[in-house]
Amino acid sequence: MKRCPQCGGDYTDETLNFCLEDGAWLVSSEEPATAILTDAQLPSESPTRPLIPSKPSTSNTPSSKRRWIIVAMVCLAVSAAALGGYLYYGRGSGKQIDSIAVMPFVNGSGNADVEYLSDGMTETLIRSLSQLPNVNVKSRSSVFRYKGKENDAKTIGTELGVQAILSGSVVQRGDALSLNLELIDARTENVIWTDRYDRHSSDLVSLQNEIARDVSSKLKLKLSGVDQQKVEKAYTSDPEAYRLYLQGRYFWNKRSKAEVDRAVLYFKQAVERDPNFALGYVGLADSDEDHDRPLKKEYIRRALSIDDSVAEAHASLGYQYMLDYDWTASERELQRAMELDPKYPRSYAWNGARLMMIGKYDEALASIERALDLDPTSIGVNFYKGVCLGAAGRREEAIQQFKNTMEIDPTFPWAHSHLSRIYRLGGDYAASVEERAVSLELDGHPDMAIGVRESFAKSGWEGVQRYMAAHNPPESFYWGIVTEQNKEVWIAILQKQAEAGNFWLFLIKTDPSFDVLRGDPRFQALVRRFDPPQ
Repeated sequence: MKRCPQCGGDYTDETLNFCLEDGAWLVSSEEPATAILTDAQLPSESPTRPLIPSKPSTSNTPSSKRRWIIVAMVCLAVSAAALGGYLYYGRGSGKQIDSIAVMPFVNGSGNADVEYLSDGMTETLIRSLSQLPNVNVKSRSSVFRYKGKENDAKTIGTELGVQAILSGSVVQRGDALSLNLELIDARTENVIWTDRYDRHSSDLVSLQNEIARDVSSKLKLKLSGVDQQKVEKAYTSDPEAYRLYLQGRYFWNKRSKAEVDRAVLYFKQAVERDPNFALGYVGLADSDEDHDRPLKKEYIRRALSIDDSVAEAHASLGYQYMLDYDWTASERELQRAMELDPKYPRSYAWNGARLMMIGKYDEALASIERALDLDPTSIGVNFYKGVCLGAAGRREEAIQQFKNTMEIDPTFPWAHSHLSRIYRLGGDYAASVEERAVSLELDGHPDMAIGVRESFAKSGWEGVQRYMAAHNPPESFYWGIVTEQNKEVWIAILQKQAEAGNFWLFLIKTDPSFDVLRGDPRFQALVRRFDPPQ
């Protein structure tokens, strides 16, 4: 049993060092505070409780004097620790820690095939702790950039702006699963709490719930019953389905076409194992979400029929409605997602995309900025911001934003592709060609990159346009040449893209490449699809 010397609160959790009410250093309540230690009983290290004698001894022996000097020093040290904890954690603010970064768990198994487990347990814990009210939990993309790097807690805490760092290591040997956790004060690098969990692989789901409960108890004193349920919520009780889902998420996060295809296989196995696993269906819906859209919407509806409170499912459905150009339904679902989970950044990002597509650029940027507040290093959200700035005609800002996105991930092809478009609109064709060539190289088309560069060297911008019109797929329609002679061809292409729900079709509203078509009623009907709802 431990007791807070400030408020008198008792704690049975022996692993906790600070009072959750006022942040004071906890002391033991097992022995009377008036106990006087003999020389043999004096600790070799600073104790966790103050030692206050009930009556001064009149003995003047050297041993007695030495004992009293040590006791006084110990009391002073413990009092200073309690005061420091009290000042640091908020002068009785009622909360101990309000910001935390869960660092990528280390795979201590020595087996790359179980890397999905350490990554997946980290991601699941981030998701669970994000349900805590009034606690800032850093996003996955913010913390995973530290993976495999040697950084001290103080540096990470300063860079991410958090009070505490949670680190861990996972070891799997056959059916045995071991997890070590350590919660560290980012300011002082002192260990606040540490624990070890030894379980069987069959306990994986319950282990995740236990960890979320234990960590949340170290961060905040009181949770409502609803909040506690959110933190400990498990979407499946089948450990094998959960393991398959973690493998799917592991490959999905790599985001290349080949890796996402692998993720789909694992998500399918997860829902086959547990047909009531809502998050498994969301994983399927969000994998290559722009293709085979009727099937993706079916996955989402299946998830919502199982659990209507899954914010990710509502957000995904809002995205699909957005590609139907059904702005009212899209807004409804995205707003519902934000209500269910105010800390889910993708809801705000997609809502920003919706507003951008209907020309409400200021509102769009505000929603995108909210997503960046939650997930500042997200490639997708940073990319959306660049697109929105470009669509709003703020080209210099768009150029800088795309360059910022490239600094986060130089291998992201879309940032280069859309930067190419901005350069084209500004008349800088040499820069446009080079960025387009880089995007093609990153996207696995080195031959086309060579063709673009050679076409520009030989025939200038018109040569590049002819080359791209001959080699580019129809969905990249903004690279074509629209003339009076091929108007019918282009009307047919754009109508087909509208039927498919092409996200980028809204760009025809402002792209001067389509000025030849603006007087055509069929083109005007396409543009009206992106009018705000009345």
